[in-house]
Amino acid sequence: MVQAVATPSDLSKSEALLLYEDMVLGRTFEDKCAEMYYRGKMFGFVHLYNGQEAVSTGVIKALRPDDYVCSTYRDHVHALSKGIPARAVMAELFGKVTGCSKGRGGSMHLFSAEHNFLGGFAFVAEGIPVAAGAAFQTKYRREVLGENADQVTACFFGDGATNNGQFFETLNMAALWKLPIIFVVENNNWAIGMAHPRAAADTRIHKKAAVFGMPGQEVDGMDVLAVRQATQEAIARARSGEGPTLLECMTYRFRGHSLADPDELRSPQEKEYWFARDPIKLLQVKILEWGLATQAELEAIDRKIQLVVEDAVQFADESLEPDPKDLYLYQFAEDE
Repeated sequence: MVQAVATPSDLSKSEALLLYEDMVLGRTFEDKCAEMYYRGKMFGFVHLYNGQEAVSTGVIKALRPDDYVCSTYRDHVHALSKGIPARAVMAELFGKVTGCSKGRGGSMHLFSAEHNFLGGFAFVAEGIPVAAGAAFQTKYRREVLGENADQVTACFFGDGATNNGQFFETLNMAALWKLPIIFVVENNNWAIGMAHPRAAADTRIHKKAAVFGMPGQEVDGMDVLAVRQATQEAIARARSGEGPTLLECMTYRFRGHSLADPDELRSPQEKEYWFARDPIKLLQVKILEWGLATQAELEAIDRKIQLVVEDAVQFADESLEPDPKDLYLYQFAEDE
């Protein structure tokens, strides 16, 4: 398993605080989503990301703003890490016109062309071929059209998606065409209520990359520095034309599959083991041990993010709902 080898000299104060702030934003935002859901401000299925923040932050904050990200139905924090404002994400969850998908997508269908965020997808593995398409257009623009295009696409999906046909078919094409893409498996050991060992003949997902001749790595998905390091290496390969990489990030969701899930299948012992490896607390300890920031500085970030999230809720609550007369807007690219 890839583990962080970073030392204080490898990580600046500004980088450390950026990573910490992004993870705190994700956690605080999701906690507020749970509150709003139970207060009746959100409807349908809402899948929270608590516990997996090191994967989103470690991958996306290593990318450039013009790189692409393709998500899953657990997409809120990916969107935030990619730079979509908390206001726009929260408003979308409230079904308001100020949301990033104009109030038409909701929790599982966040999208932002401005931020090269290609969407959340409700069906398992649905986004994998979409991400390959984005990576293909980058390669086509560079090699056929002669443009200076070197964007990388990061494609997120869970362990449950790796037994689907899209996973194998897309990895094959990506390796064959040397697409600039990083396949990021967020292995939280559970696909809804199915434990990973009960669904996979070989539970080592990263080993499946070898079938297609691409590098596959198992990464400590609770350590943002380990994820960041592995992602930086994969980005360098992709930009230099060496093709795709598969990263299996071993992580854990702290809540049930969705807010409608009573979460009775996972044992208390399993949960306690992973709760002790909270990625935010692990980074906090390193920052303090390495003298990169003080406790007061970290607490100031916590307070700042709390205000950001509270502001997002107020903005979403005060925004308008879509007008029924606009039902047929945004169905085609020419619509404004």
